[in-house]
Amino acid sequence: MKEMSVWELIKEDFSMPSKNDPAFKSRFELFFNYPGVWAVVNYRVAHFLHQNGFKKIARILMGISQFLTSVDLHPGAKIGRRVFLDHAIGVVIGETAIIGNDVLIYQGVTLGGVSLEKGVKRHPTIEDGAVIGAGAKILGDIVIGKNCRIGSNSVVVKNVPDESTAVGIPARVIDKGRDKNPRAHNKIPDINKELFAYLVKRVANIEEAINEEHKGLLDEDSELDEIYKSFIKTIKD
Repeated sequence: MKEMSVWELIKEDFSMPSKNDPAFKSRFELFFNYPGVWAVVNYRVAHFLHQNGFKKIARILMGISQFLTSVDLHPGAKIGRRVFLDHAIGVVIGETAIIGNDVLIYQGVTLGGVSLEKGVKRHPTIEDGAVIGAGAKILGDIVIGKNCRIGSNSVVVKNVPDESTAVGIPARVIDKGRDKNPRAHNKIPDINKELFAYLVKRVANIEEAINEEHKGLLDEDSELDEIYKSFIKTIKD
């Protein structure tokens, strides 16, 4: 397949808001309301310069782009086609990051490194079709598989297999497969809440069993019982 030119890639980048944002009304909005698009467009030019030996100029260009768009995108990163930075403010993408095609990244996402060693891959690889929720931090030379979904504010430090959903701090894979709507972040389960609910219920069952065996043993724990009830109410809310 013929490799696309920088201009062809830029034209494709400018078409992404109409395909990914239901709030998009006209091309006029591209100039004022889509910093993520401009960050990627600026990156296309800077990456071309970076790859052809003009690294200082590329860094200067992306420094200006960062000032204008609030997106810190290193020109050495490798970004595929149809990548959309939605809202984009606060996105950080490191030098050795690799992003595949059709990836959707929300605001506040960091594709960061965990090593100071030079000349090695320090940043994540995001494969085709992944969706990275707002505020997620993906750290180190790890791979986020094809069509994965990373929950908002998750901290990912291990590989995530294809077609999976990862959520939490640190992030854990909670299923194989995902909701058909890649933006359905409200349908990602709260695993911490579910775990606490299980533990609290388990403790309550043990206490009830102890009370049956030893009547009155926990009569003095009324204050603790109030805290327990308050916590249960919080979980249910």
